[in-house]
Amino acid sequence: MRQSEYRLGVRVLKAMVAITSNRKSLLPDLPPPLEVRSLHTDFREVERVPFPVEADGSIRVVENPAAIPTCRIAGTRAVIEGPLTALTRRASDPRLSLWGNLGFLYRFVLFLLEKRHHIYNLHACALYQPAGHRLFVIAGGPGSGKTVYLLSGLERGLALFSTETVHFRQEGRHFRWFMGSLVDNVRVGTLRHHFPKFLRPDIEVPREEEWREKRVIDLSSYRWREDSLVDPELFILFPRVEKGCQSFLMHPFSDYRETAKSLFANISEKLAETVILYDRIPLPGMDREQLAEARWTACQDLSRHRTAAFCGAVFSGPRHCWGDFLESGFRKRR
Repeated sequence: MRQSEYRLGVRVLKAMVAITSNRKSLLPDLPPPLEVRSLHTDFREVERVPFPVEADGSIRVVENPAAIPTCRIAGTRAVIEGPLTALTRRASDPRLSLWGNLGFLYRFVLFLLEKRHHIYNLHACALYQPAGHRLFVIAGGPGSGKTVYLLSGLERGLALFSTETVHFRQEGRHFRWFMGSLVDNVRVGTLRHHFPKFLRPDIEVPREEEWREKRVIDLSSYRWREDSLVDPELFILFPRVEKGCQSFLMHPFSDYRETAKSLFANISEKLAETVILYDRIPLPGMDREQLAEARWTACQDLSRHRTAAFCGAVFSGPRHCWGDFLESGFRKRR
């Protein structure tokens, strides 16, 4: 070990990451505190483990006040160097930091889960219905309406399987789904006006700020008891929820290729996009040609799998987001 080097092992789902730094203050706090920027809004497990000799990947964090801030990635090894203490203090958005929920470790873990473990990660929430062994996956980006489906589904008695990231892996002829995050960042206005059942008494935000301010909500008491599911009957929704809308319009995907392309685009987005850490450091996308080819094959296989019951786009308002979908029966669509 180098002089004055600090080290930490982190496990997220199946991914093992070795983190080293010349400053102890630059290592992540584990377990992460429950706040809007917490990695627990991405993943259920973010755990300290003994420093791994053979990790899936490594991150070296170098405090160097004289260096131009840089991020270098070679294979599964990453080095971030620069005046990181000062950048952390001045950052306009702490989520886009080394350990924030939109930052480096989040994206590096997505990369390692695919590369090392063939686990694919949907930007989605998921709800489980034990009767019928059904998994409802609601996929989409920020503002699409995932939280509305999540809270409404919990009110209807569905069990929580993930709030933000849904993981799956193909295992021979089967698909295994892994439990994801159990806390969620929710706009205060959404809680006050649509789901007051989930509004904690300690959340105090002025009315004029309620649609801008988010608060972290721990929903672990609603979780399903098992950490993984094998071959549940699968229903995938791509929502668009708009305030004031009273309609419920559903467009089923009739061709498996449309389903596969939608899944591929969703999984690839966070992995491929380039972001700016600490308002200074460009972080290139981590997608690779071989990963994309394997991911596309997995998405096609899932779309054609015998468990794929329904996939489609839905347009609705917050209070009627499910329409009669849960009550009307489930007609198999291929």
